[in-house]
Amino acid sequence: MRTSIAVTALAAALAWAGSAAAQNKTIKIGSLSDQSSLYADIGGPGSTLAAQMAVEDSGMTAKGWKIDVISADHQNKPDVGVSIARQWFDVEKVDVIVDVPNSGVALAVNNVVKEKNKVFLNSGAGTSDLTGKACTPNTIHWTYDTYALANGTGTALTKSGGDTWFFLTADYAFGAALERDTTNAVTKAGGKVVGTVRHPLNSPDFSSFLLQAQTSKAKVIGLANAGGDTTNAVKQASEFGITQGGQTLAALLLFISDVHALGLNAAQGLTFTETFYWDMNDQTRAFAKKFASKMKNGNMPTMVQAGVYSALLHYFKAVDALGSAEDGAKVVAKMKEMPTDDPLFGKGTIREDGRKIHPAYLFQVKKPSESKGPWDYYITKATIPADQAFRPLSESECPLVKK
Repeated sequence: MRTSIAVTALAAALAWAGSAAAQNKTIKIGSLSDQSSLYADIGGPGSTLAAQMAVEDSGMTAKGWKIDVISADHQNKPDVGVSIARQWFDVEKVDVIVDVPNSGVALAVNNVVKEKNKVFLNSGAGTSDLTGKACTPNTIHWTYDTYALANGTGTALTKSGGDTWFFLTADYAFGAALERDTTNAVTKAGGKVVGTVRHPLNSPDFSSFLLQAQTSKAKVIGLANAGGDTTNAVKQASEFGITQGGQTLAALLLFISDVHALGLNAAQGLTFTETFYWDMNDQTRAFAKKFASKMKNGNMPTMVQAGVYSALLHYFKAVDALGSAEDGAKVVAKMKEMPTDDPLFGKGTIREDGRKIHPAYLFQVKKPSESKGPWDYYITKATIPADQAFRPLSESECPLVKK
């Protein structure tokens, strides 16, 4: 009798364990972005779509995984972003947060993710501090950062003769990091910064800032901002006749959605650094055309949206190998252990500081006469190899890096 009871109890325990394991084959993704303001075209609904496409293309559902994607608007406010993240983790049972354009929001969410032992796949925010002094075992910085932008654009323009700079800087974490990293790159290349002015986020009027930049006589005016701030600054700089006066306008962070909004007449000649362009090869074109067909506005994907897709594909591989998404630090450790390989960024690695390594590209916006059709906007001026694009580990302040 005792043996029969023991066997029955063991069978019940195994059945319960098997049921629990099956229930654990679930993943919930939170796409946290600016859904309605100056960064909405960079990430926003497009990043949510990219996450959904990654789910579809991963093959995970055929393996028995149940995956949901939810989204929210952080309104470019760190407190709002933190509140959403806590709600997602504590109530919605979200496993991984993606996107998060706005470095102030990203740095705040970064702390919550570590506290809750979840995963943060950052594609939208630029601050290189996410793999520097603010790095954690739970965060991977996938697409680009301020160091890569500065290293690409700042170095190239300084070495080609633009050896004096004046910055128009967005007055929050991203702008400060981009100005800092570009200043370092300019100085290292033999140039100098003659001045800087900070402007409010989502500023409609750049006239006074541009006037200061114009009167500085700096050879290069560096726009350390993004999204709607960049497009507004470029449009108003054209009205001021700044480039006609001999100064170079450097968009330190420019997206294809920005170029599309500006039009080639206004954007032509802008030099900038990105890590993804939809028209690079057959694989990027196939993804981009599928993406555009699903977007209401028909836009091609930005590098942020491409990064959401690629980061999740690699995340799924790690979760599938572990059999669970529950322990965020273990998932990130597995992602670092596995080499990356996806159709948009190719082969790469993830370093111990959480920095995803892949090439970056120095692009220039085409003249209208050079464009062969819709969204044909870029000329590739240089390829920056993966081992040179991002900050070397020897310079890292990340506590995870073994010196």
